[in-house]
Amino acid sequence: MTALYSGWAPFNADDGTALLGEIDLAFLGVYAIGMFFAGHLGDRVDLRILLTIGMIGTGFFTAAFGAGNWLNIHNFYYFLGVQMMAGLFQSSGWPSVVAVVGNWFGKSKRGLIMGIWNAHTSVGNISGSLIAAAMLKFGWSWSFAVPGVMIAVVGLAVFLFLPVGPEMIGIEEDIHEKDAEKDDMSAPLLEERSASKEKAVGFIQAWRIPGVAPFALCLFFCKLVAYTFLYWLPFYISHTAIGGVYLSDTAAGVLSTLFDVGGVVGGILAGHISDRLDARALTAASFTFSAIPALFFYRIYGSFSLYSNIALMFVTGMLVNGPYALITTAVSADLGTHSSLNGNSRALATVTAIIDGTGSIGAAVGPLLTGYISAKSWSGVFTMLMASAFVAGLLLSRLVMAEISAKMESRRPDAAASDLPVSSMEQS
Repeated sequence: MTALYSGWAPFNADDGTALLGEIDLAFLGVYAIGMFFAGHLGDRVDLRILLTIGMIGTGFFTAAFGAGNWLNIHNFYYFLGVQMMAGLFQSSGWPSVVAVVGNWFGKSKRGLIMGIWNAHTSVGNISGSLIAAAMLKFGWSWSFAVPGVMIAVVGLAVFLFLPVGPEMIGIEEDIHEKDAEKDDMSAPLLEERSASKEKAVGFIQAWRIPGVAPFALCLFFCKLVAYTFLYWLPFYISHTAIGGVYLSDTAAGVLSTLFDVGGVVGGILAGHISDRLDARALTAASFTFSAIPALFFYRIYGSFSLYSNIALMFVTGMLVNGPYALITTAVSADLGTHSSLNGNSRALATVTAIIDGTGSIGAAVGPLLTGYISAKSWSGVFTMLMASAFVAGLLLSRLVMAEISAKMESRRPDAAASDLPVSSMEQS
């Protein structure tokens, strides 16, 4: 077996980093495209089955990537193809799990609940890195094989034990009806529910749901920023003198996890605030615009000392990942049960796939651009990130104004006492 530190052909040549970048881009590209199809399929088949197939398939191809070591494979296209297949199977996960959680929880406290639930993404990023690092001493192949086996085993557990909705365990009351009954304006929708319940929403129809397009485009830029940090932050830290000292690659990797820790706090905070205000767009835009000065201060003052780097990285992670988490969870679930669907909840997976699939294209573009821009200037990279955050906030401006108008209208003295504020996603 080739020693770990001597590299593995074809990735040990001068263009090895570029080849790895191509694999990452191919993975994210297939993941984004596959998500559109997976969401469309998720509203038409048993989510438990779809999740199981996706998880076992992901585990198999993840392990197959590591098996290239054991089989002594040095063909670049083998690793490229395996990683693309892993991205295809993995694309079934997010639309399916958001749909399942959306089936269980109504809108009133969905932001907080899904914000807490969404912490699993950051926990997964951190634990995945730690598991992979721990397996390296046995050979790099085990860093892929062990996580692959783990996700396949969990996939079997999902098949055996996951109830995809309340009706699966004998709870007849529909959680979305319960929320709708709190608003007199929603009463007519309940009468039409039985007629539309069984028909899944089409892809084009889902795009036309008010709020889907602006949130999807907003997420493109939010994930561009978030994934640039995810992929490049350890490299940036290790190549930037912090307090006059360069950290080792290992120390930089550990330090970079604080960005994800901040993301956990940001996701929960954004969800809670959006519940209290009943204003998803206003919350997401506020976090996004606030991320602009956070990015600026991290670039300028993050290198002053280790403590300033930690504090600013945590705040940046909170503000960058807050709207990202909110849009991919609570917002997607809200739009997937929009009033324009006449009570039909079989749009959750499709809407989630449209929003997160569009965002995932941004996730592929950001790290790719960073590879070129960082060769000339890291300040240029941060300028790109700040501009992306600004555009993300602007894309929600119409929805924000609608939410503010709804709030002002509801506080008018002549407003009927029974009228409740309706979010911009219901009005637009």
